Amino acid sequence: MRQVTDLRLWAILFLIISVIAAVFGFVLIVGIMAVVARVLFFLFAVLFVLFLVRHYLRHHR
Repeated sequence: MRQVTDLRLWAILFLIISVIAAVFGFVLIVGIMAVVARVLFFLFAVLFVLFLVRHYLRHHR
């Protein structure tokens, strides 16, 4: 019974910490992740086009 109570306390503690982190950090984290996602999207789009052109040139000579 003691272990179950300890686990419940840990679960409640992590819940409280996650709520506090959400209130204070999600706005900053979401902004940063949006910029990272935009950069990665354009990077992979450019790489896709480059590999597509390379494939076309290599197989259509």
